Amino acid sequence: MTERELLRLFSKNIKNYRVRHNWSQAELAELINVSVNFLSDIENSRKWASPITMVKLSNVFGVNVYELLKPANDLPDDSGALLSVYTGDIQKVIFQVIGEVQSVYMEKLVGLGRAAETKKVENN
Repeated sequence: MTERELLRLFSKNIKNYRVRHNWSQAELAELINVSVNFLSDIENSRKWASPITMVKLSNVFGVNVYELLKPANDLPDDSGALLSVYTGDIQKVIFQVIGEVQSVYMEKLVGLGRAAETKKVENN
C-alpha cells in the first residue's frame, strides 16, 4: 500500500466514523479542536492529521488509533445515511404488522366468544 492509498483510507475512515456518529464537520472539528477547513482537508485526503489529532479522533469515535488506518469491512460508506432513510419505513411496516396481528387476534377472540354463546344456547 502506498502512502497516498493509506491517506485515502484514513480519510475515508474519518468521514465514515463522523457520519456514523451523525456529526457535521463543524461538530467534529470543535470536539477535536481543529478548524473545519483542516478537517475537510483530512476527509478529502489533502492533509494528514498529526499524531495528537489522531489520538483525539480515536477518543471521540471510541476506537483505537490503528482502526483509523485499517480497511473497514463491516458497513458500506453510506450505510448510516442509508439506514436513516429506511428507519421510518421500517417503523411503518412494524406498526402495520402489529395492527394486523391484533386484528386477527381480536377476530379469534370474538369467534371464541360466539362459539361459547352458541354452545351455551344449545345446552339450554
